[in-house]
Amino acid sequence: MAKKGLRAWVKENWVDIANKRKDGSYPKCGRSGGEKRKNYPKCVPIAKARAMSKGQRAGAVKRKQAVANTGPKPSRAATFAKRKKASEGGYIGPAINSTYAGKKLNNPSYSKYYKGMI
Repeated sequence: MAKKGLRAWVKENWVDIANKRKDGSYPKCGRSGGEKRKNYPKCVPIAKARAMSKGQRAGAVKRKQAVANTGPKPSRAATFAKRKKASEGGYIGPAINSTYAGKKLNNPSYSKYYKGMI
């Protein structure tokens, strides 16, 4: 946003992915005239909303609901979850040492990097 400026940010057409309409579209972000919605809004640009998978959208909404806005300022929740590093018990990947259709697959560069963790 710092390089684009405020005008470009406003033109991005922000929508609420937490409250999908029956026709599959999303309502504009923000409410007018005492409008009520089922869930607390999670707003993203329409381009990002279309690029996200169903699971990514659900996860983003779940993170937003978890922080629950309790004060006068809106609460911030990450749209995408941070990935854990392998050293923290995160996902290393099956292709390091695995078997597929009777053939052994491995990636020597990963095996060397994750030495002692697998």
